[in-house]
Amino acid sequence: MSLLKGIEGPSDLKKLSPEQFPDLCQEIRDQIIAVISNVGGHLASNLGVVELTVALHYLLNTPEDLIVWDTSNQTYAHKLLTGRREQFHTIRQFGGISGFCKREESVYDTFNAGHAGTGVSAAVGFVEAREQQKQSHKVVCVVGDGALTSGLTLEGLQQAGDSRKDLLVILNDNQMSISKNVGAISAYLNRTITGELGVRLQEKANRLLETIPRIGGQVKKVAGRAQSLAKGLVSPGMLFEELGFRYVGPLDGHTFEYLLPTLENVLKLEGPTLLHVLTKKGLGYKPAMNDPVWFHASSPFDLDTGKPKSKSARLSYSSVAVDTLIRLAEEDRRIVTITAAMCEGTGLNAFEKVFPDRLYDVGIAEQHAVTFAAGMSARGMRPVIPIYSTFLQRAYDQVIHDVATQNLPVTFCIDRGGLVAQDGTTHHGVFDFAYLRHMPNMVIMAPKDENELQHMVKSCISYDRPAAVRYPRGSGLGVELDQVPEALPLGKGELLRQGTDVALVVIGATVHQAVTAAERLGQEGISVAVINARFVKPLDGELLGTVAKQVKCLLTVEEGSAMGGFGSAVLEFLSGEGLLVNLQAKCVGLPDWFIEQGPQDMLREKYGLTADGIYQQAKQLFARISVGPAVT
Repeated sequence: MSLLKGIEGPSDLKKLSPEQFPDLCQEIRDQIIAVISNVGGHLASNLGVVELTVALHYLLNTPEDLIVWDTSNQTYAHKLLTGRREQFHTIRQFGGISGFCKREESVYDTFNAGHAGTGVSAAVGFVEAREQQKQSHKVVCVVGDGALTSGLTLEGLQQAGDSRKDLLVILNDNQMSISKNVGAISAYLNRTITGELGVRLQEKANRLLETIPRIGGQVKKVAGRAQSLAKGLVSPGMLFEELGFRYVGPLDGHTFEYLLPTLENVLKLEGPTLLHVLTKKGLGYKPAMNDPVWFHASSPFDLDTGKPKSKSARLSYSSVAVDTLIRLAEEDRRIVTITAAMCEGTGLNAFEKVFPDRLYDVGIAEQHAVTFAAGMSARGMRPVIPIYSTFLQRAYDQVIHDVATQNLPVTFCIDRGGLVAQDGTTHHGVFDFAYLRHMPNMVIMAPKDENELQHMVKSCISYDRPAAVRYPRGSGLGVELDQVPEALPLGKGELLRQGTDVALVVIGATVHQAVTAAERLGQEGISVAVINARFVKPLDGELLGTVAKQVKCLLTVEEGSAMGGFGSAVLEFLSGEGLLVNLQAKCVGLPDWFIEQGPQDMLREKYGLTADGIYQQAKQLFARISVGPAVT
């Protein structure tokens, strides 16, 4: 009889005996693997945290006690145990449950997060809210080892340690191998140290030392240093203890015999505590254990082999951008690349194979990545930062303050621009045009296809100023690539089609859709001009002005936020030139709300960014000026 099917919430989990937990964990893993093989998702990290999730919900009184999951892409077991088992097959699908924590979805999801490094700060906020409201529940934050490179995590740890208030931070360390001998010894020591007797003895010893006249305080300091030194020889806990945390670990995170009693003891401790748990990514599924990088966020795969179910024969935008960087770096020794723990995701592993000494992985530290690049640029280098649009948001001030104000030639290759499908709200790259275009000195481009992308990468590095090229997730259009990338004239767009009725001013992934829409409109007798703007900034004012004077209405289209984005820039220019007086105009883009998860093509259709959507909106706009004044 299935154990998992009998669990509708954590209260049902408490009815089981710990001896049943290994079987339950196997069922959870089987369910996760089966579903993610069909829909794709974050597999390896979720398989590694199953036992820890079961232990937390067994020992805590959730949802009264609060679990904050940093990043929250490792919460599949959490979702299965908190009333969402029947909906789990819909995960990351349009209208289904989220692949991340979502407060709107469940009371057990305490904080929405898609970016690593947010958990500790949020948990400290939960602790202070608890204290202000005179409550007594537990607050636990589960944070991955990669997030320790995030400055936000360290800032949160510093405040928590300084406050001395009850908070348990669990460091889920899945980068270290687990030795059974070390695990057993560590588990025994931790049960002893964290047990009530051990804690009382430590506190009594400290109080006794403090009573010794004149030398008691100094002896206590020496004893503390000796204890820290001894622990530092066998554990990495000194850093956390210097930050004010009681450090416990490392502990085997897959053995309930060690995990449950230690966690139970730790939850009784007062003050900030860090429990260091060692887990194995992909545990329970051999392909994920052998290749945890690919299975971090995989596409659908064959359950038996672990191989992707389908792979596009066309080049991806990411690979074209990096291949271009490799070719340019062969000729220009100044070119270096910087990544914030996204080497594989952005395709930079190919660059690293050719130039291992010219790629810098700074960890989950986007702010540092940008200022680090600015420092290199200030000394004559040409740094390039391939980065997801959603992650560049984290370095907004650094782009302004450290790059733009100094007019430094740093190149931003903005990957995953626009709609990114199943990762949803926190990962859609829809704000980049809006948050970059108001920065003085900044150049912003977006290609209509992968061939234009290689020319734009070359352009960014050629311009002696900050520059960004933004491209979408996924495969290109399959167009033929020119043999040599060439720099584009700064701020010059491309007139793809002449017309006198409607002008479609478009950029990036929407260009080819607009061309198709224009052809359809032309078949109905509507003369349509199409401008591939290429640049969000600087705009091609000469081309825009010329076309605006020739047409009756104008439609801008972008796969990004309509508020403050590319279309706004076009209308601002036309308004400044006095060209909107006799011109009907409309901006087509994404609305003023956070876009839900769903397949790219489906979301593009929903928000009018397909050829048919552009056709319909252009036709409606033209109809406004085609209907003459009302007859009275």
